[in-house]
Amino acid sequence: MTDIDVFDPRTFGRGVPHDALRLLRDTDPVSWQEEPEIGIWPAGPGFWAITRYDDVKHVLRAPQDFSSALGATQIRDPDPADLPFLRRMILNMDPPEQLRLRRIVTGTFTRRRLEHFADAVRERAAALLAAVAGRGSCDLPREVTDDFPLQNLADLLGVPAADRALLLEWTNRVIGYQDPEHAHVVVDAEGRPVNPRSPAQLADMFGYAEELAERKRAEPADDLMTALVQAEVDGQRLTDAELKMFFFLLVIAGNDTVRSALPGGVLALVRHPDAYRRLRAEPDILPSAIEELLRVHPPVLTFRRTAARDVELRGKRIARGDKVVVYHVSANYDERHFTDPFRLDLTREPDDHVSFGQGPHLCLGAAFARLQMREFFTEFLRLPQVELDGEPRRLVSNFINGITSLPLRW
Repeated sequence: MTDIDVFDPRTFGRGVPHDALRLLRDTDPVSWQEEPEIGIWPAGPGFWAITRYDDVKHVLRAPQDFSSALGATQIRDPDPADLPFLRRMILNMDPPEQLRLRRIVTGTFTRRRLEHFADAVRERAAALLAAVAGRGSCDLPREVTDDFPLQNLADLLGVPAADRALLLEWTNRVIGYQDPEHAHVVVDAEGRPVNPRSPAQLADMFGYAEELAERKRAEPADDLMTALVQAEVDGQRLTDAELKMFFFLLVIAGNDTVRSALPGGVLALVRHPDAYRRLRAEPDILPSAIEELLRVHPPVLTFRRTAARDVELRGKRIARGDKVVVYHVSANYDERHFTDPFRLDLTREPDDHVSFGQGPHLCLGAAFARLQMREFFTEFLRLPQVELDGEPRRLVSNFINGITSLPLRW
């Protein structure tokens, strides 16, 4: 067993531990990880870290063996009392219930609806970049890319402009709880930290979702929240609880995925100036370039499953109830699948990364994320070639591959 720690969120705050992950892929691809106490967060029982590409795909495609519902999908165990609540979210369901819900909501993510927002997305990217272009420098997340997906998501959902700051507040509360810059940890009467995904911590979000749904029922519009309220397949609609949980998923995942991918993609280009120059000279390769940027900077680092029965993987016996955590950020660099994976190849073919998952939980919002990346980078490439103007700062998290500060100059 290899004594390598890829659990500590502070490690990822310093940078993705590629050397450690490569060593695990080579020597212990299904490795047992301890889960020690971190700050005020208590120790956990430990988990199996899955680091090779083929194994990550296998785990994600085998919900009968590796469940999303048994323990939900975050490394840290939820409070058992919260599990029934968390299992109302599609992310924390298994087939067939997960497939029932996915069938209802898939029709709301139509290409027509998403492309309807393309012009507004492009104009927003152009305006945000124009606001900093004349200065010759900016901190990209804080001045451009934090706001960009937030406003796009609000448009898609039909959230009024006056309420949009709430989306950022909720996202930071849920995603940034491990990071001292964003964390606002609530403790219970015994001084134990309360999970930011618990019902008590999300009451304001769910109250808002209920009000917004009622507004859309009374005043339908051409937006996603109206479509979700009206969605029906074979006489089945979303329950009120499912609708609120889907709003939660869209607000958090729909915002933070792109919020992570954009500065991560820019940083990859800056660190590979030859590839960056090629993209500026050949903008027609942008669609394949986006896939490569997603490969090298997956927005999500890890996802958790729970073994539904005793299984064996790479010679390791995984017991029923054990936590199993797939490392997207390792799979995307697996030398067994990707030739020269640390090279930024903007025309890599095939580029079948796992950044948006695999199997029944393949990301529903992937098309909208790609659309936003397409429009952002189309406008970003109009700037002169940028370079770093200071050290980037990463989100302290073992879940989201976030960049909270990226100083640039041109």
